[in-house]
Amino acid sequence: MTPTPDIPDRRVIHLHSCTRPAIPRPRAPRGEVLRRWYERELGWPSVGDDPVELLTGVRFDALELPLAAGRAVLRRVARTGPVAARGARMWLLVAAGGAEELPGLLDWLEWGGVRLDLTALGEGGRITAPSPVPAGVPTGLGDPGAPGALGGREPQEAAVWLRPPQPGCGVEPMLPMTGFGGDGGAPDLVRLVGAAATECHRVRLLNARSGQPFAFSYASRTVAGTRPRSLTS
Repeated sequence: MTPTPDIPDRRVIHLHSCTRPAIPRPRAPRGEVLRRWYERELGWPSVGDDPVELLTGVRFDALELPLAAGRAVLRRVARTGPVAARGARMWLLVAAGGAEELPGLLDWLEWGGVRLDLTALGEGGRITAPSPVPAGVPTGLGDPGAPGALGGREPQEAAVWLRPPQPGCGVEPMLPMTGFGGDGGAPDLVRLVGAAATECHRVRLLNARSGQPFAFSYASRTVAGTRPRSLTS
């Protein structure tokens, strides 16, 4: 009886003939990448990982207001500093120190006695860091599902830039401040606060119960830029 020749195991041949795939290098955590980008490109300090937060009171302060009111402000004020949003809130970036001036400015503008959903974040405050906007990608009034510069699509609850900062262009001179505004042509802080207060009050009145007849007539006057003095005391 003729012996059966040894037949190599084809599976072994296949494994040895294939090139082993390269093991990909581990990626840095997304939060670390985001923090490095802000610190390297803009010089803005940040903390945290999920989410990463930008510190206010160092390179900038921020006015915080409802998104609906902020949209109206952006329609009225063509040039502002960087603007970000998350969910139903918006942040208007202003020059560092602007947060301390908000109460005095509201009093001077005769808004001091009116309840407004308008606050300021200064030293010790934080805002959620939006993903950087890739060059050439247009921005609008917030598309949280749009792709970010770090890859992937942002979750719906993520912060987004509506008017993003421009790396290498010197952001601080473009931030609104009292006086004549920044050297970059941003509006005076007084004008920005006035527009924000008007729109915050308008949104609050429009959201109030329809049983308050003065609200709608007053809202129409805020759009025209006039306010009854009796309602600001």
